[in-house]
Order: sequence, then C-alpha cells, then structure tokens
Amino acid sequence: MPRAVAKTGSEADQQVGYSTNLEYLTDELRRLDLLIHLRLLEDRSREPSNPLTQFKGLVLLEEEIAALVNDAAGAAADVNSTAPPDSRAQTVAETLTRLEHRIQLRRAASLAGEIYLPLPRLSELFHLTRFEEECLIVCFAVEIDRKYEKLYAYLQDDVTRKKASVDLLLSLLCDSAEERINARQTFSSQTPLLKYRLLHLSDNPSDQRSPMLSRSLKLDDRIVNFLMGFEQLDARLERVARLSPTQADAESLAVDEATRSRINAFVASYFNDAKKAGHNLVLYFCGPYGSGRRALSRAVCHDLGLSLIASDAGKMLGAETPFEELMWLLGRETLLHGAALCLENFDSLVGGDGQQARLTALGDVIGTFPGLTFLLGERPWKPQGIFSQERFVQFDVPVPDHQAREDFWKKYLKQEGLLTDDSGATALASKFAFTPGQMRDAVSVAETSARWRSGGGVTAQVTWKDLDAACRAQCELNLGGLARKIEPKRTWDDIVLPPDQLSHLKEVCAHALHRHTVYGEWGFERKLSGGLGLNALFSGAPGTGKTLAAEVVAQDLRLDLYKIDLSQVVSKYIGETEKNLHQIFREAQSSGAILFFDEADALFGKRSEVKDAHDRFANIEISYLLQKMEEYDGIAVLATNLRGNMDEAFVRRMRFIIEFPFPDDEHRRRIWKVTFPPETPLASDVDFELLAREIRLAGGSIRNIALTAAFYAAESGANEVRMQHLIRAARREFQKVGLMWKEI
Repeated sequence: MPRAVAKTGSEADQQVGYSTNLEYLTDELRRLDLLIHLRLLEDRSREPSNPLTQFKGLVLLEEEIAALVNDAAGAAADVNSTAPPDSRAQTVAETLTRLEHRIQLRRAASLAGEIYLPLPRLSELFHLTRFEEECLIVCFAVEIDRKYEKLYAYLQDDVTRKKASVDLLLSLLCDSAEERINARQTFSSQTPLLKYRLLHLSDNPSDQRSPMLSRSLKLDDRIVNFLMGFEQLDARLERVARLSPTQADAESLAVDEATRSRINAFVASYFNDAKKAGHNLVLYFCGPYGSGRRALSRAVCHDLGLSLIASDAGKMLGAETPFEELMWLLGRETLLHGAALCLENFDSLVGGDGQQARLTALGDVIGTFPGLTFLLGERPWKPQGIFSQERFVQFDVPVPDHQAREDFWKKYLKQEGLLTDDSGATALASKFAFTPGQMRDAVSVAETSARWRSGGGVTAQVTWKDLDAACRAQCELNLGGLARKIEPKRTWDDIVLPPDQLSHLKEVCAHALHRHTVYGEWGFERKLSGGLGLNALFSGAPGTGKTLAAEVVAQDLRLDLYKIDLSQVVSKYIGETEKNLHQIFREAQSSGAILFFDEADALFGKRSEVKDAHDRFANIEISYLLQKMEEYDGIAVLATNLRGNMDEAFVRRMRFIIEFPFPDDEHRRRIWKVTFPPETPLASDVDFELLAREIRLAGGSIRNIALTAAFYAAESGANEVRMQHLIRAARREFQKVGLMWKEI
C-alpha cells in the first residue's frame, strides 16, 4: 500500500515535471533501492549476530550485497555506515519519504504539462492502484539491471530465486501485517495485474504446488517494452497483425461521402453516450473481395482520430500460438495503443470444428477490452449470443454501381497514362462488375504483362489488350467440374444464319454494350425490380449453330465463355442442385462471363403436378433457378433442342429468344465455304453447290465432315482435299447420325 508522504523540502523546487520517461524511471528505481536498503537494515536490526549470516543465499556475500545497495541508495540517503542499524534505517526512511514526495509532485507536474510517462498511462488504462504500480516497478527492475537478481535472491535467502516472489513484494511495499493481508488480494486472478496479464505467476510446476506467497512473478515482455516507451506490437503478434495506416482519401472509398459521414456520426454518438461507457461497438463490414472494406475501416479511424490494428483471422488460425491467446493479445494491444481492432478474413472463423470456441474467445475479448472493432467478411453473419446484439451493426459494402466503377477506372487508368478519353473507362465499367480492389489488381497485372512483353523495361507501355487480358484473368471462375471454359475464337464471318436471326444475335451484343446508358443514364434501373443482366434462349435442332453463336457473342464482347456441365450440376440429392447453381452464379457475378447452359431443357424443364416428394423438390429447383436467373446481372445463354419442353415461366423471362432454323441449300453452301480455313488446300473438283444440295445436314455435321475429310486427305498422302474425301466423310457422318446414305 502507498506509504504516508510527509511534505518536506521546498515544493516549488520539486514541481518541475520530468523531461523524459528515463528520468522518471530512474527516480522510481532509486526509490526501489531505498526500499531494499531499508529492508536489509530492518532485517539486520531484528536478527541476532550469527557467524553463518555471510552464507545467506549460499554464495552471495554480505559485502557484495552491501556494495550493491550502498552504490544505489546509500549515497542518496547520506547513511553513516558506522552508525547502528536502527539509526541508519531511520535515515533511509526519511530519504525515502522525501523521494516519494518528490516523485509524486514531479509526476503530477509532468502529466499536467502533457509529458508522456508510460507507467501512469498504464495505470490509467488498467485502473491500477499505486501499490500495483509499485509491484510493476519491482518486477521491471530485473528486466533492465541484473543486480536486482542478486538482491532479490539475497532477500529471499535462495540464490536460485532471482525474480521477486509475492512474499518479497509484500515485504518491500507493506509496513504492517494488516497491510500485507489486505494487499494479498492484489494477486488474485481477477485483479488487474493478473487479469490483464501484466504480471505472470511462475508456471514452474514446483512453484504451482507452493503457497501463493512463495510463487515468483514476471513482468510480461510486452509491458516491459511499454514501460520503456517502445511502441511496437507484441512480438507474438508480429506474423499475424500490424499497425495499419489510417487514411483520409475519400476517392479510394467505394462508399459515398454521405454514407461515410453517417457511419462516423453513429460511432461518435455511440461512444459519447454515457450509458454506453465501457462498451465495445462491433461494425461488421460485409462485401466481396476488393470492395473497400479495409479502406472504409481505415477512413473511419482517421476521421475519429484512432489508430488501427489489423489482423488476418486466417493467419491467426494457422499460427503456432493458439487463436484464443492471439485474440486476447490483440485486445490488450488495442488498449495499449488506443486503437481500434480490425479482424480481416472473418469468414475463416465461421464453420468447421472449433467454431464455437473461436467465436466465444472473440466475444470474451470484445467484452474485456472496450473500444471499436471492425470485422471484415464476405458473407452475412449474426453474433447470435456471442456478444450483445445492441453493440453489433452489419453494413453491406456493395460492388460499386456503373458510375462509381467508371470513376475508379478513370483514376487508375490516368495513373498508368492510358486514359486518352472516357470511352475506355466506360467500356470496362460496363463489361466488368469489379470492386476497386479488383480494378487495382487488373491494372497491376497489365503493367506486369507489359513489362514482360518488353523484356523487363521499366517504361513499358500498357496497352488496352494488356488491360483487357488482365481483367479477364481476374474473372477466372472457381467452378471445379461444374463448367468448362471455352476460349472464344469464332467471329461473325464464321456464322451463317438468316438475316433476321443474325440481326437478333447482334442485338444481344448491342444490349450488352449499352446497358449503362439505358439503365444508368436514362433511369431504367429504377423501374426494374429484377436483375439487369441479359438472358437469351437459343432454340433449334442439333448442329444449327447455338454453341457457335454463343462463342461469337463472347468474342465480339471480349468476354469469357463458360459452358455449364449439367451432368455435374444436376444431383439426385436434395439441395445439391441448388447449391451447385448458387456457386455458379455467385462466382460469375462480378466477372461479366457468359454462362452457356447447353441442352437446358434437362435443367429448366416444365414444372409438373406434385404427386410425390420428388416432384415437389424438382419444382423447388426450377423455382430457385428462376430466382437466380432474375438476380444475375451477367449474360446467361440457354440452348435447347426442344423449346416445347421448356418451362413457360422461363420462356417469359427470356430477354431474347432466337430460333436457329435448319439451313436451306443456300445457307448450307455458305456453311461449306466458311468451314474450311483459308490455309486448307481444296481440289478443283470440290463442288460446294452439289454438297449443299445433296447432303442435307446442319452446320455442326458439315463441320464434322470437313474435318474428317481433311484427315482422309492427309492420310492418303494427297496434298489437297478432294471431292472423294468429302463424300467418304459424309458417308461416315450419315452412319453416325443414323440416316440412310444415298450415293452422290
């Protein structure tokens, strides 16, 4: 307990504050030296003369201990070494009283002058008493000067006891048995020193079996550094956490200024509410990768004048130190730094074994260390009893709308010197529903590609081709075996359709290119409740060009094309089909990729009358698909051989329905001509008119015949494709499709 302070000396001379933390700590350690000196003198006055006294501590001689004490405290106390112990003790006690008074006055003057002293700050943060501060100083001493190890060993009559025990602390800092008894509760688990792990009781098994008084105490390494004025994070957090810079740049945020101000006002009013004093507010920012959740948390902290400590929950789970321990250390760091906590990759904590333990640890830390906490995740989440619902607010950070995306692209393209006019930014914003993070990544990848192309030159010019390829690389869908990516290579010159169907197909591309104008600038988005994407139904017999048409559209729009494998999507297990479809649409949402469902009637067939459970769940699947198709903002193409098998509700929801007719003689002739690449040598006897008239097959079969004939020509050693090769290949194709062959 704090000793009584007598006001001696000139207070005016003592009211000059400490200029540095070192100056203050020096006085605190000088006070400790006087306490140790006084303890030795008091012990000596009580002990009878004993020839074995010099062996106290086994190898620590009394002369050595006296030298250590006199060097530090004897001169300050002006002690006459020849005086009786009682007289010397009185002199030391008077010097100690004057020093304590001086420390008290100078410390108060320093704090009034806003001079930063870590120990008083620590005391304020954890609500420490003066006695608890003194305990910290006693344990701090051995961390900066090894002489205290010898002194503590001597005082405890055991050369191996180099750290202060609970008994030693009580003996040094308490004047009476009553004070010792009252101070004993300071070392219970729920008092600040141990609750916040400022001090650690010895984990030595032999000590743990000993009475509390015999157990040693060690100052936490992080608290040692804090008292010395070092501001770095706890060393145990260096691989999983960092002090994150805050920012004021509104241009880097995906949310508008009004939303940002609203969040700031809410947080400020929450913590200014006296009823919420000591509480923790949790803001859960939910949004896709790169949506600006981290930037928003930094901006809020900047506006509120807070530091920010950010940690990756995924890294924490993979660290050697248990997650619960790391979480607790993070909570303490926020208090030591006066910072908010930002826990990134929060989704990794939800689900799987140990979820409840992890979330409970999170809740415990939030309840223990009041302040502001940001959780950053991609999926919605509710605390459900982990901590008070009134302290939790979820804010969805959306993908920017078209205008915001265009503004971001202009900013990033201008930095790369690519912005010659606004058309490029407009086109990119329309094609790719990217987050700001994905845009930055795309620009970075494009810059790397340009440098690689130029042989490593630092001045490599980024082209639109580099940027387009980089954007498409950001769109690689993680669909496993649910889909196959098709590299679009066909152009408008490769497809043969009647004028109306061809015009209709080009309208699909025109709608995709001008969506931002109609929906955004002309306000149609406000009139539509469903999704803003393009849904098209391609209907026609096999081989009439449905897949080819999807490839041409993808090539024209420079978008990726994914052909959905319905054999992997449709499952006999209840709920699995919906799960697979959810994954497909979720992955494709921001990519702008075209989803191509071939033979879609297998998946989008007519709903039937419910006669049993299978019918009911089949109809649920179709209803779910209707919902996902309406929500999807990209391009989805459904192809079917039998339109009559399609569910009418689906047909009504199609923006475009294009019928692919069976080709007549003229269209078959054109298909024969465009099927052969320009490099293919054709013999003079090849008669496309005859082939078109006599071989009544769709375009897909014609392409098969042309390819097979080329192999026949190569096999025969001929240097050109002849009519005989084509007729032979046609015969095989007729056999394959089950038609009667008629010799030409």
